[in-house]
Amino acid sequence: MNKEQLLISNDRLPTPADAHWVLIRNDNNIVGRCSLWWENTPPYFNHRLGLIGHYTVEDAAAAARILQHACEQLAAFGCTMVVAPVDGNTWQSYRLLTERGEQPTFFLEPHNPDDWHCHFLDRGFTALAHYTSALNTNLTYIDSRLERVAARLEDAGVQIRSLNLQRMEEELHRIYTVAIASFQGNFLYTPVKEEEFIAQYLPLLPYLKSELILIAEHDGNPVGFLFAIPDWLQAQRGETINTIIIKTVAILPKRIYAGLGNLLVAKCQAIAHQLGYSRAIHALMHDANPSRNLSRRYAQTIRGYTLFAKQLI
Repeated sequence: MNKEQLLISNDRLPTPADAHWVLIRNDNNIVGRCSLWWENTPPYFNHRLGLIGHYTVEDAAAAARILQHACEQLAAFGCTMVVAPVDGNTWQSYRLLTERGEQPTFFLEPHNPDDWHCHFLDRGFTALAHYTSALNTNLTYIDSRLERVAARLEDAGVQIRSLNLQRMEEELHRIYTVAIASFQGNFLYTPVKEEEFIAQYLPLLPYLKSELILIAEHDGNPVGFLFAIPDWLQAQRGETINTIIIKTVAILPKRIYAGLGNLLVAKCQAIAHQLGYSRAIHALMHDANPSRNLSRRYAQTIRGYTLFAKQLI
């Protein structure tokens, strides 16, 4: 007969949490783990949110036990709603892959077994937000309306250049304020310190191509940026890397910069085409994000992801 126990874990995980728990079966086998956050979580209507992240389980039985325990713990600390999976905040890994599609996993994409979403549904969670990734196989596509946008921004003095990888940390320091201002209206946003923002990108340095990371500047100051990266998982599968992944587009929320995000995407795809790439993945877009409006015109949805929630009180 299986014996199970839940223990507080001292594991050193990449994101600090208010608690780490592991589920141990038959005295020494770890069959599940999660981290919990109840302090400094993002606002959501009148709720006090608790977060479950670093979630991993071996089977449905372990999932039921660990999710029940997580909800009980968060309720005991005054949370009225739990959201999962979120590794502390939306700057870190979050969302569950729920609609796999036929395309293989791409670099830096959330990945989990197909049945994990059932773990949350079986414990009374429901979908809180939905995200998609889309594939563009025509990098030469140009929306004619962007010609007017480009002309207007050029007349205003906005210039676009590639990131200098030799000065990576300095470049990240300069675009940090753009990221903070651009993302503060995002779903479940929480602020992040500059050193955390920089630390998130520096480990990716060996995988970057400067031509695929664009910075828009106005009067010498950054006002927008686009971060794209080759799909290195193609190389691991023995394939030629023919795909870029557009991960992040951030623009200062001022009227003068309207359309700049779409222009950066178009320029990045044109550059990728010149470099010999033939595909671009628009990654992890919230369904309510304006970027979905442009992407729908020429990119096909290939994947779906879900963020789950459960009301505790």
